Amino acid sequence: MGAVSGVRRGAAGVNLLALRSHNTALVLDLLRTAGPEGISRLELAERTGLTPQAVSKITARLRQEGLAAEAGRRASTGGKPRTVLRLVPEAGHALGVHLDRDELRAVLVDLDGAVVGERRAPLDLGAGADAVVAAVAREAEGLAAEALRPGASGSSFPPDPLFSPGSPSDSSSPPGSPSFPWPSSLLGLGVALPGPLDHARGVLHRVTGFPEWDGFPLRDALARRLGMPVVVDKDTNAAALGLAVGGEGGSGGSFAYLHLGTGLGAGLVIGGSVHRGARTGAGEFGHQVVQLDGPPCTCGGRGCVEALCLGAVARGDLDEAARVLGAGAANLAGLLDIDLVLLGGRTVAAAPEAFVRGVGAVLDARARREGGRAGAVPVRIAPGGARGVAEGAAQLLLAPLFGRGDA
Repeated sequence: MGAVSGVRRGAAGVNLLALRSHNTALVLDLLRTAGPEGISRLELAERTGLTPQAVSKITARLRQEGLAAEAGRRASTGGKPRTVLRLVPEAGHALGVHLDRDELRAVLVDLDGAVVGERRAPLDLGAGADAVVAAVAREAEGLAAEALRPGASGSSFPPDPLFSPGSPSDSSSPPGSPSFPWPSSLLGLGVALPGPLDHARGVLHRVTGFPEWDGFPLRDALARRLGMPVVVDKDTNAAALGLAVGGEGGSGGSFAYLHLGTGLGAGLVIGGSVHRGARTGAGEFGHQVVQLDGPPCTCGGRGCVEALCLGAVARGDLDEAARVLGAGAANLAGLLDIDLVLLGGRTVAAAPEAFVRGVGAVLDARARREGGRAGAVPVRIAPGGARGVAEGAAQLLLAPLFGRGDA
């Protein structure tokens, strides 16, 4: 796994990104899943297939870097009791930011993925690159000041007189001159927003409804401004990653996360991994045409699922909106033979039962027509609520540390 672009040079403290070897990721993931009870070195060797000597070297380094600690001793079937190790969640953090068309939501999570801080602010995605980059910097710095100030619970900041909670660096400071004292535990920032975009390069394309973003290098602009690693992905992909890391779909399972808010998109998990496609184009779910010569869509087409669905929502006809969403979901299920459909987004959150019922009815009718023995693809509300996309954005940085992502 390669390092994320924009890594800050000369940063004090542990360079967590340097630990992302395959074997270390395996051990870290098992430490995380073991929880506070911990896991022994012998169990780590058995589950990873590594030699006991290799596990001992890896765990010694993790303990030295503060990422692992002893969690007591466990009785053995023979010989002396085994020492068990646990992950130290507060040893690392990641920022996640969800840029919606009219709102910014930021979260700070620890190595366990637990949210330790959250901020929300109004946003106009059409206000221009400078304004949006400044807003992300302001909220990221403010969140770090609130959640990781010296002396705060879980803080890893040194006692630094330059760090003043409530006084983040001036948002007008020029790009390339980051002055905020980020903690050494911070892996970086994940940003999730509507597509289309290029995940590998962090460059936006003609974001639906905001063509002026076409070609803007958001990842590099934020990395220069903040002086930390940055990863950019579509909102639906980030949410799907967070759900997969959280266990949705099971090991190696496949599901679709459908996000209906100010727009409509899908995040696809195939065989346990987020499927982005060759150009991050997978999951442009909202712009499949289901009604030729239908109403115009903000993408420039006509009769798109998004236009029909949002039009029904605007008329207050949620049953029709759910039926249209179900038609799109049925197309997706037929193409990919997925195991599960998860629904999210603010529009779904406003009437979850109506959308689960309506989408489920369409999928059930399709299953009856096909006569499949497995029955209809199940539909349910995605866990995580309103901050699910922001948490998934943080996982863009966090998951690769545990071998669960490809940032």
